[in-house]
Amino acid sequence: MKKFFTGSVLILATTLLFFACKKIADLPYYENGEAVAISASVNSVTPVAADSLKKVIVFSWTDPKYATNAGTYKFIIEFDSAGRNFSQKWTRTVIGRLTDSVSAKELNNILLNFGFALGVQHKLDIRVVSSYGNNNERYTSNVINVMATPYRDSSVLVSQNTSVACALNTASQPSNTFTWSPSFNGYSGPVTYTLQYDSAGKNFVAPQEIVIGNNSYSKSLNQGEMNETALNSGIAGGNTGTVEYRIKATTARGATVYSNKVLVTIQSYLPLLRFYLPGGYQSATGNGNNWDPGTAPELIRDLRPGLLNRMYYIYIYLPAGAEFKVTQGRSWDVNYGGSGGALAQNGPNFSVATAGVYRISIDRVSLQYDIRPGRMGFVGGATGAGWSPPNVFPNYAMGAPATNLFVGLTDFTADAWKLIDNDQWNNGSNTVGETRSYGSLGGSGSTMEVNGANFPNISSAGRYRVIWDGRNRDNIRYELSPAAEMRVVGDGILGVPAWDPGSSPQMVYLGNGQWQLTLDLVGGKDIKFLAGNAWGAFDYEDDSGGSTATGVPRKIKWEGGPNFKTPAASGTYTILLDEKTQSVTIN
Repeated sequence: MKKFFTGSVLILATTLLFFACKKIADLPYYENGEAVAISASVNSVTPVAADSLKKVIVFSWTDPKYATNAGTYKFIIEFDSAGRNFSQKWTRTVIGRLTDSVSAKELNNILLNFGFALGVQHKLDIRVVSSYGNNNERYTSNVINVMATPYRDSSVLVSQNTSVACALNTASQPSNTFTWSPSFNGYSGPVTYTLQYDSAGKNFVAPQEIVIGNNSYSKSLNQGEMNETALNSGIAGGNTGTVEYRIKATTARGATVYSNKVLVTIQSYLPLLRFYLPGGYQSATGNGNNWDPGTAPELIRDLRPGLLNRMYYIYIYLPAGAEFKVTQGRSWDVNYGGSGGALAQNGPNFSVATAGVYRISIDRVSLQYDIRPGRMGFVGGATGAGWSPPNVFPNYAMGAPATNLFVGLTDFTADAWKLIDNDQWNNGSNTVGETRSYGSLGGSGSTMEVNGANFPNISSAGRYRVIWDGRNRDNIRYELSPAAEMRVVGDGILGVPAWDPGSSPQMVYLGNGQWQLTLDLVGGKDIKFLAGNAWGAFDYEDDSGGSTATGVPRKIKWEGGPNFKTPAASGTYTILLDEKTQSVTIN
């Protein structure tokens, strides 16, 4: 029995060893995987925009035989322009599949990011890099070539209106909106859009452009901007014509496409024309550089009916012998001179024999000009001159401290009034030599009208300060404020509470816009001038750049600014404030 058991065990062990060896031999044996072989469904493709969602290339590759679950295999498909050895490759990753495809728009995106020209066939190198899911055991496949052509994927442009009417007095109002769909559908980079326009029928041979920016799909234009597109397209102001528009779209790599064109009929108007006064007087008078239209003072546009873009004028100081011309715009391209009242393009220089303030008027349509003394004065029932212009000058004249600026103080009664620049009323001729009177239906700060309505009646008699301000050529306006008193306030007055208007000393009015006061000043401190006994009243600040000089007029201003500096040394000083010349002198 013992021998039998021993033999049985030996037989069993031998049998188990046999079957174990057989089972191991039957298992497949894997190395670390192998490179795949890739192929494509086509070797050439030329999609169109209508195919954007269609799969245009299908790729497949062999099993890399990694010793792991096939669902975790990682494949990176690499694309590049042929011959670059994948130095600027575009990639996409696939997990667990032995096939992939690209749509037309995906392929187009690849080609556009490579900077390929539209409509031109280009050769692509394509390969697959396989690996385990953790990127180990990476192998690179064979390289295949596919010929591919990027297509033109243009915006579709729509115009809100097919016709618009534009007018100068409504130039800032909305007129038309253009909208468009994105170009290069699926492209991931920035696309710059530009609205191009040209006269209808010219086929955009030399279009004008309005740059919109990146990834924007609408542009609204007001009447002035639509009018500008009409003028730039050769439609003269006051006429009607048709302009065609389109969208230009450009990728970051330079691919460019154009949308459909839309046509808009535009009723145009003549835009604002601006005129300037360059001459040899500029540097000496603080009006820019001599004979430089770019820095020359601007003439005021006469806004009366029928005179817009026709009549222009300026009130300006000119030294003796000053020569000058008038330019349309800030260049010499269109310039006027003349003699004997006749205005002529490219004509001789204008000149004045004596120094003084002048009013210069031109009429670009009738080709006439007028140069006469530039002045402004008070007229009307509320003034000492009454309604008689011959009584205005010189007793009720204003001062002219700067170009297109007059300042004056006068005693008013409760009545109506105007401002006038001549000793006779306007005669309705609308000629260059005609008188200009000024009024407004609005209160202080309102825009003035030439030969318009009276200013609002003075309700309380007294001395008032009036400012005729044409420094903003687009809005000539007036200021009216009480001028019963003028105080010196600040921390630079000896024995006076600092910055307390109610206890600050009052100046003495000398007449003709001049105020004077002698007082003790503390050196190196601040003062300013206040036309009342409380803050909020009209006041003057320093426009001299912080000068502390004595005996020299310092410029003043009322639009806000720094305080005046007292002289360096403390002492007794006499202060003269001259509102007509807009200066203050400390002696």
